[in-house]
Amino acid sequence: MKSTLTPLFIALLLAGCASVPPIDASRLPQAPAAYKTASADAPALQAAWWQPFADTTLDDLVARALAANTSVQAAANRLAQARAALGGAEAARLPQLGVAAGAGRAADPGLQGVSQYSAGLNLAYELDLGGRLLHERNASALDVQAREQLLADARLLVQANVARGYLAMRALDAERELVRSTVSAYAETLALTEKRARAGDVADLDVARVRTELAANEAEAFALDRRRVELETALAVLLGEPASDFRLAPAAWQTALPVVPAGLPSELLQRRPDLAAARSQLLAAQARVGVAQAAWWPSLTLTAQGGGASSELSNLLKSGASTWGVGLLAALPLFDGGRREAGVNTAKTQLEGSSIAFREQFLLALKDVEDQLGALSLLQLQGEANARAVAAAGQALKLSDTRYRNGLVSQLELLDARRSELANRRAALQVRSAQYQATVGLIRALGGGWSPNTVKLAGV
Repeated sequence: MKSTLTPLFIALLLAGCASVPPIDASRLPQAPAAYKTASADAPALQAAWWQPFADTTLDDLVARALAANTSVQAAANRLAQARAALGGAEAARLPQLGVAAGAGRAADPGLQGVSQYSAGLNLAYELDLGGRLLHERNASALDVQAREQLLADARLLVQANVARGYLAMRALDAERELVRSTVSAYAETLALTEKRARAGDVADLDVARVRTELAANEAEAFALDRRRVELETALAVLLGEPASDFRLAPAAWQTALPVVPAGLPSELLQRRPDLAAARSQLLAAQARVGVAQAAWWPSLTLTAQGGGASSELSNLLKSGASTWGVGLLAALPLFDGGRREAGVNTAKTQLEGSSIAFREQFLLALKDVEDQLGALSLLQLQGEANARAVAAAGQALKLSDTRYRNGLVSQLELLDARRSELANRRAALQVRSAQYQATVGLIRALGGGWSPNTVKLAGV
C-alpha cells in the first residue's frame, strides 16, 4: 500500500509548491495626480449622460439605438454565452447523479441463453484536490464580469456615436442654411449686376465674376447635401434601422452644451467599462494559471451506485435482486511528454499578455481624456477668436456693400468681403460643432456622464 501511494504524495508535494502567480502591481500604470487641463471636482455620475444636452430628438434616437443596435445585441449575446459557460463550470463542482438501466443476453457453458436485467442510480463526485474546478469557476465568473462590462461599453459607444452623428447633422444643417443664404445673396447681387450691365454701368466681366461665385456656392451647397445623406445613413445603421426608411428632417440647432467638470483620474477605472473589462480579463487569466497548475494534482472521484440486477425482469425491483457499491477512482498521469508543463507556461504567457493589454488600455484611456480636455480648452479660445472675426467680417461686408452700391469701390472688393464673411461664419460653426464633439468625446473617455451644475445654451 505504501508503494502504491508514493506517486500520489509526490504529486501533492509538487502541486503544493506551485501557486497562482500574483499580479505585479508595479508593472501596471498608475493614475496621475491630476489631468493637465481639469478641475479637481468629481461630480456624481449620471447614467443618462446625454439628457443635459436638452434635446428630445437626441433622447429618442439614443433610446431607439439601445433597443435595436446590432453591436449591442451582439455584446448581449456574448454575455449570455459567458453566463452559460459559468453555469457549466459551477455544475462541474456538484455531485453528478444519473439513472442507468440495461438488458443483455449471454450464453452459458451449456449453450443455453441467459438474460440479465439491471437498473439503478449512479452517484459521482470529484474531489477538487488542486482547486482546478474552483479556478475554472472563478475564471468563468470573471469572464461574465468582463462581458457585462463590455456590454456596458458597447452601449456607451453606441450612445456616443449616436450623439456625435446627430450633433454633426445639426451642425451641418446650420452650415447648409448659411451657404444657401449666401447663394440667395449672390443671386440678388447677380440680378443687380446684370441690371447695371444692361444700363452700361458695369462691364460684362463683373457679371461673369458674380456668376462664378454663385455657381461655386451652389456646388458647395450640394456637397453639404451629400455629406448630410452620408450622416443620415450612418445614423440609421446605429439605430438598427434600414437606411432607406430612416429620415431625420432638418431643424434648428438648439441643443444645449453642458459645462464639463472633469473628475479625478483615480476614478477612471470605475467610470470606464472597457478598463473594468480589461481588469476582469486580467484576473481571469490569473485564475486560468491556477487551472493549468492544478493539472499536476491527481484526479480523485468518489462513486456510489445502487439498484438491482436479475435474470428475470419481473424480479428486478425485489429486495433479493438489489445491489450496491461504493468506490474511489484515482488517476495520475506519470508521463505526458511535457503537456502539463506546456499548459502552465501557456497560461502564464497569456497572463502576461493580459497585463500588457490592460496597461495599454489604461494609457490610451488617459490619452483620450487629456486629448478631449485639451481640445475643449483650446476650442473655447478658438471660438472666442472666431466670434471676433465674424463680427469684423460682417462689418467689412456691410461697408463694402454700401460703398459698392455708391460706386466707391470695385466689385472685386465686395466679392472678397463676402467670401471672407462666409468663410469666417462657417469656421465659427465648425468650431462650435467641434466643441459638441469634444464634449461627447470626453464623456466617452470618462466612461459616462455626470450631474452637471450648470448647462449653458449653445451660442450663449
